Amino acid sequence: MDSNTHQACYPLIQAVLPAHEHFAFEAGEVNKTLDTCQKIWQWMTDCGFDRQSLIINLGGGVTGDMGGFCASTYKRGLRFLNIPTSLLSQVDASVGGKLGVDFNGFKNHIGVFNEPESVIISASFLQTLPHSELRSGYAEVLKHGLIRNENYYNSLKTQNWETQNWKDIIEKSVSIKKEVVSKDPKEEGLRKILNFGHTVGHAVESYYLDTERHLLHGEAIAVGMIAEAYLSTTHIRLPKEDLERIKDTLLTIFGKVEIPAEDIASITQLCFQDKKNDGKTINCSLLKKIGECDYNIAVSTDDISKSLEYYNDLQP
Repeated sequence: MDSNTHQACYPLIQAVLPAHEHFAFEAGEVNKTLDTCQKIWQWMTDCGFDRQSLIINLGGGVTGDMGGFCASTYKRGLRFLNIPTSLLSQVDASVGGKLGVDFNGFKNHIGVFNEPESVIISASFLQTLPHSELRSGYAEVLKHGLIRNENYYNSLKTQNWETQNWKDIIEKSVSIKKEVVSKDPKEEGLRKILNFGHTVGHAVESYYLDTERHLLHGEAIAVGMIAEAYLSTTHIRLPKEDLERIKDTLLTIFGKVEIPAEDIASITQLCFQDKKNDGKTINCSLLKKIGECDYNIAVSTDDISKSLEYYNDLQP
């Protein structure tokens, strides 16, 4: 767990756990690194864990990604299960077996595919979250509707979105992601649609990762979804009215992020690190319409720059 879940979530389950050791690392995406992994591996070694041991990852996406990665690589693999505590990890990171850490500022650059023994989700953990973290997870909820289910997207609130039935939303989003992942576990095709908004979004998140302008994952993905919805209109004819609707919804919920014009070129170059790419070709997952997404759509650096310029010109 991280320092936040150690304080807020661990006390909620501590009494029902069997005899165990525990380890807490300093919270924050900035600590999702191989340096932190070394500390976790050293703790596992000091505790004398063997291949019959079980690791429980209690926390958000950083904890699940890094804890699962450390478990999967220690002594060539321990069993692990995830108890995701953030909305983001419950609807997204906990499903699909993607594990890993950031490397030299690149998101999830080092990692493996490996499924946990189990994932245990309780909406009651959401009460421990600050508003900004709940909102960050809501970006992935909206994405699930945009890529796969228009009716689901239409049911999601734009105003007073915090007041929704989170248990129902978690179940619906998990079912969407699980259905996609089951058809393409190793992201060779269809699973790439889950990355809508992430080519540009991850680049924005990575660029500001170690700065005072650091963005939460969902905040960066909201920028990316608007930018890639714009690219969808220019590349695969997403209707303009769908673009307007997506833009209005995301700006209402997330507001506007200021991206200085002088940062756009550097952010664009980071898109070459995206894991969907083919050689030097930047591939995006783009929307045909709300509820239907296509993948492996080649875009240029000029396209990416124009999408960010489009975002910058929007009125919050």
